Amino acid sequence: MGDKTSIEWTEATWNPIRGCSRVSAGCVHCYAERQAARFSGPGEPYEGLLDHGHWNGTVRVVHAHLDDPLRWKRPRRIFVNSMSDLFHETLAFEDIARIFGVMAAAPRHTFQILTKRPARMVEFFAWLKGKGDEPYPIDQVRVGERMAVLTAKFDMVNLQERFGPWPLPNVWIGVSVESQQAADERIPLLVETPAAIRWVSMEPLLGPVDLAQNLPGERMLRWVRPMVKMLDWVVVGGESGPEARPMHPFWARDLRDQCAAAQAAFLFKQWGEWAPAMGDLYWYPLDGGPAFPIRGDGAGCYAFGDGYGAVRIGKAKAGRLLDGVEHLGYPIALSA
Repeated sequence: MGDKTSIEWTEATWNPIRGCSRVSAGCVHCYAERQAARFSGPGEPYEGLLDHGHWNGTVRVVHAHLDDPLRWKRPRRIFVNSMSDLFHETLAFEDIARIFGVMAAAPRHTFQILTKRPARMVEFFAWLKGKGDEPYPIDQVRVGERMAVLTAKFDMVNLQERFGPWPLPNVWIGVSVESQQAADERIPLLVETPAAIRWVSMEPLLGPVDLAQNLPGERMLRWVRPMVKMLDWVVVGGESGPEARPMHPFWARDLRDQCAAAQAAFLFKQWGEWAPAMGDLYWYPLDGGPAFPIRGDGAGCYAFGDGYGAVRIGKAKAGRLLDGVEHLGYPIALSA
């Protein structure tokens, strides 16, 4: 957590909550879980949040880091809760509201939110909207020589009066999607959510995904009515880590082409541990480089069964070129 990060599509991470639990196949090799396990001993930041190296469902608000973005003077893109999920089912709506209050109070930054729990996200915004008739308590938090207002509860009207238009123009809200099933479940709920930018992170991508088939009105109209008004940004990447699963090049290519047709920004983050390849006796990396002979036991090679496969050469060597091109698209925030 902090003012720097190696995540390719952001510039900083901010973790006002810690802890999580697995919800789908995309969580099986969770990088955050592996990292947290290293710091879960007595007195360490993630003590009590894991059992036998896995998230145990306990989530904590880290009050000492709640105001971190207010201390950061230089504008930057900030990934919110890289080590958790802002809409975890055990986190009180009041605590989620406090975090939105910080984001509202720091308009110089761009905040990037990802969740695998969009149903909970929809519930939060419904709860938020219903707070208009209640008192408006606030917490005063001193940051340097100025006072920043962090809301304990707020409704959309009050939020607009205090900080400007709703949805917050500096907050991008997205869902993590690893498969067609996850897309079908999560993207329609994302579309229901008020957001200046709606985006999808598809890492690890574990299968082909048709983004259009789960968007309202898109199944019949297809690209006649572009998804650009519903999805603004798509990030795609293969899995990294010791037990990483390979990504078929067609899955990434198809998503690139879907975004181009819909005029949505596309960012290819990485191949991950496995480089795409094809061939019989040798695997030829599609993005160049030396051919790799197939070992007799198949170790280090994976066949998709259609003439394509992958070789395990590590994230750094596999790189982030898709058909020889680096894709670094970012969305442009528009008024809602």
